[in-house]
Amino acid sequence: MTKQWAPLSRAKAPFFYFKQWLWGNSAPQKKQNHSRHNESYRKELEDEKSMFDTGSPPPFKIGEIRAAIPPHCWVKSPWRSMSYVLRDLVVIAALAAMAMHLDSCLVMWPFYWLAQGTMFWALFVLGHDCGHGSFSDNATLNNIVGHFLHSSILVPYHGWRISHRTHHQNHGHIERDESWHPLTEKTYKSLEKSTKWLRFTFPYPLLAYPIYLWYRSPGKSGSHFSPSSDLFVPHEKRQVLTSTFCWSMMIALLLGLSWTVGVIPVLKLYGVPYLVFVMWIDLVTYLHHHGQPNLPWYRGQEWSYLRGALTTVDRDYGWINNIHHDIGTHVIHHLFPQIPHYNLVEATKGAKPVLGKYYREPQKSGPLPVHLFWVLMRSLRVDHFVSDEGEVVYYQSDPDLTTKHE
Repeated sequence: MTKQWAPLSRAKAPFFYFKQWLWGNSAPQKKQNHSRHNESYRKELEDEKSMFDTGSPPPFKIGEIRAAIPPHCWVKSPWRSMSYVLRDLVVIAALAAMAMHLDSCLVMWPFYWLAQGTMFWALFVLGHDCGHGSFSDNATLNNIVGHFLHSSILVPYHGWRISHRTHHQNHGHIERDESWHPLTEKTYKSLEKSTKWLRFTFPYPLLAYPIYLWYRSPGKSGSHFSPSSDLFVPHEKRQVLTSTFCWSMMIALLLGLSWTVGVIPVLKLYGVPYLVFVMWIDLVTYLHHHGQPNLPWYRGQEWSYLRGALTTVDRDYGWINNIHHDIGTHVIHHLFPQIPHYNLVEATKGAKPVLGKYYREPQKSGPLPVHLFWVLMRSLRVDHFVSDEGEVVYYQSDPDLTTKHE
C-alpha cells in the first residue's frame, strides 16, 4: 500500500481562520499559526495511522447495519416528499419576487444569488431522491418530478440518474467509480500542466459539473446527453433522449426569456444562481469522497460494496443541513440509497454502534459551514493521484502542485 501524509491543518477553529482571512494579519503571525496547526495535524495523522487502519476489512456485514436501522426509516411517503418540493418552490418564487421588487438595490443581489443558488441545489437533492427511488415507491411519480426538478436546473435527469447509479454501485473503486474518482499516477502524469493546475486550484474544481455532464472525467469518454454514450445500455437510450429533450426545452425557455425581457435580467435571476448551484454540487460531492486523512481507494479483489461505501464521509453544513435535505449524512445514503432523505439522520444514529471506528464523525459546523472551505483547500493541495499498482491505495501528492499552493 502506498500512503502519503501531508502536514496540513485540520482547521478545527473555522471562524478563527475566517476572521484572519477577513480582517488580515501580519505575515509572520500567519506563518507561525500555520506552522503550529501543521504540526498538530501531522501528529493527529500519526496517531490515526498507529491506532486504526481504515483500509482493513470491517468486522461486520451489511446485513448487521441494515438490522440496526429502525424499520420506519425505510418507509417512503410521497406526500411528505412532495411537501419538500412545494417548500423549496415557494422559497424560490419568493426570492425571485423579492429580487425583482428590489432590483435597484445593488447590495441585495449577492445575497439573492447565494440564497437562490442554494435553493437550486436543494431542488437537485430532491431530484436526486427521485433518481434513487427514495422519493416514493411510484416510479412514474419519481420520473415526472425528477424531470421537472432537474431540467429546471439544466441537469439531464435520466442521463445523470444512470451514471449516478453506476457511482453508487462502484463507490470507492478506482477504475469503475463514476464521479470524483482518483486519477492514477500514469493518467495524472499524462495531463498537461495547465490541466493539472486547473483541476486542483480553487475555484476551478467547483465549476466542473457542466463539463462532467458533457465529457465525463479524465480517462473516461462519453456524454450524459448522448444515448450512444458507453454510460448507457441499449434499453436506456430512449430515457436518455427524453431527458436531453427536456433539458433542451429548458435551454429554449431561457433563450426565449432572454429575447423578451433581456439577457441581463435572466443572468441576474437565473444565470448567477445556477453557477452557485454548480459550486454547491461540486463542493458537496467532492468533500464526501475527499478531504479526510487515511481514506482508502480499492481495486481488484479488495473492493466490495460495503468497503467502498465506508470510504464516504459525512459532513456537517450547519444551517444548510435542513435546507439541502440532510444530504451531508452521506455514509448511510451510500450504503442504502433507498432510505428517504428525511430519515437519514435517524438511520445513521441507529447504524453508528455497528460501524464503530469505520464511521468518521463529521466536524461540527457553525451556522454556516465555513470550515469546509479549509478542508477543500487542504485536499486540493495534497489529494492528487493514486498508485497504478496495489489493491488498497491512498492519495499521493504532486510536489510541484503542493509547492504552488503554499
